[in-house]
Amino acid sequence: MADRPTAVLAMGADEVAAVLPPDIRARLAELTNLAPGALTGALTTPDARSALADAHLLISGWGCPPLTEEVLDSAPRLQVVIHAAGSVKSLVTSAVWKRDIIVSSASDANAGPVVDYTLAAIVFAAKRALPTAASYATGWPAFTEREGADGRTIGVIGASRIGRRVIARLNATDHGHRVLLHDPYVTEADARALGAELVDLDTLCRTSSIITVHAPQLPETRHLLNATLLAFIPDGGTVVNTARGSLIDTAALGRECATGRLDAYLDVTDPEPLPAGHPLLSLPNVLVTPHVAGAQGSEVRRLGAYAVDEVVRFLRGDPLLGRLTDAELPRLA
Repeated sequence: MADRPTAVLAMGADEVAAVLPPDIRARLAELTNLAPGALTGALTTPDARSALADAHLLISGWGCPPLTEEVLDSAPRLQVVIHAAGSVKSLVTSAVWKRDIIVSSASDANAGPVVDYTLAAIVFAAKRALPTAASYATGWPAFTEREGADGRTIGVIGASRIGRRVIARLNATDHGHRVLLHDPYVTEADARALGAELVDLDTLCRTSSIITVHAPQLPETRHLLNATLLAFIPDGGTVVNTARGSLIDTAALGRECATGRLDAYLDVTDPEPLPAGHPLLSLPNVLVTPHVAGAQGSEVRRLGAYAVDEVVRFLRGDPLLGRLTDAELPRLA
């Protein structure tokens, strides 16, 4: 149909079927002139250039190459990039902003599973499930030795999309937690509105029995939790990281966990993956998972559904819920 915009898919071959299963893809095809197939490799091949020449909308995903000047020269009609995944830092270049192309991300859809993972880790951490499970082999723990999940002080580093949702979920429970927040871009009033107390990082580490990390990966956030700050965390404390591995000094955390003083739940590490035989992989009070907190398996269709909803909003002229700007991109994951 000539009055409908042309949409082109660009993502890894394995991702297409998972992110856009038949029902979601059919809905997209009803809204647009959906180009047949998908661009699953380089965007500079003759076939890719031909497809991009007519594209008004690009639905990207994991595995999509960067949108460089050369790529965008082949897409003179492109108006919007809707990323059916989380971070767009490896995708969006300065050439995108120069052309005033709208960029949207399905980070909100990806956030839900990460929040669920984080909350589960916090509950396990509050009960000290890992060290208790490790000691089970030597005998059933006495009732007086067991930890409870209520009334903990929980430190949240970063009021990101995920950090804010974690705070909201913590406050929605009846556990009676005290929630502390460290984020240099948040005011005390903003923190109160979120349901948290704004504190400096030293105070957060000295006061919190559980710390969960949700800050972006930036040069200034590398080893944000360094050896000094990790040492401030009270004995029996736990570190949860679902953000980026580089935010924590891995070696320093390993030393603290090896003594049994701290526990850790790590979905991300530095390096990633950890090399075989790394101490963190065998410590009984540390759980390392291979970057699974975000949308996986049956959850991945949420990203495609979100992207198609964004297409609907774009066609109606409504604001895109996942729209990103050049100015805010550096502070995002």
